[in-house]
Amino acid sequence: MNAKLPRCPWVDLSKPDYVGYHDEEWGVPVHDDRKLFEFLVLEGAQAGLSWYTILRKRANYRRAFADFDPVEVARYTPAKIGKLLQDPGIVRNRLKVEAAVNNARQFLKVQAEFGSFDAYIWRFVDGKPIVNLLRTLKDYPAKSAISDAISKDLKQRGFRFVGSTIIYAHMQATGMVNDHSLGCFRRGELVGKHR
Repeated sequence: MNAKLPRCPWVDLSKPDYVGYHDEEWGVPVHDDRKLFEFLVLEGAQAGLSWYTILRKRANYRRAFADFDPVEVARYTPAKIGKLLQDPGIVRNRLKVEAAVNNARQFLKVQAEFGSFDAYIWRFVDGKPIVNLLRTLKDYPAKSAISDAISKDLKQRGFRFVGSTIIYAHMQATGMVNDHSLGCFRRGELVGKHR
């Protein structure tokens, strides 16, 4: 980790795994359905908590949710959900765990309808990242008109824990929006790749 590189104002340099997430993953366009499902599960789990809390539990989530295979997760039974609620490695919130299983089932329906979840969700941004102009922490939006529209559509399709703020965080994580600040070294690298 090069601590001297300019980064987004939300990055805590005292947490190397957080810095690594920012430097290597956050804002990189994701077109892999399993990875998109992973971020849906993780962003839903984050509701009311810090992203760093979830990031530290990510390996446990990977284990608990079949490496984020929506086909496997969609098969989880009430007994399996009960076991997950005993797992100290994840957030043991019944609503969030049940939502992850429910969302896996809805995810498969979206894949069947659109050919992939990627095709479904990226159409909301015409297939390319929206590049925002952010300088300070106060400039970061919690949601947008597009996250409102995606949230509404997902809810109509039966998804849960997909409010607009959760969906905006999903868009940031999966590169649907490039919210790297104007001074951040990653901003230019990602904008240059996806013009």
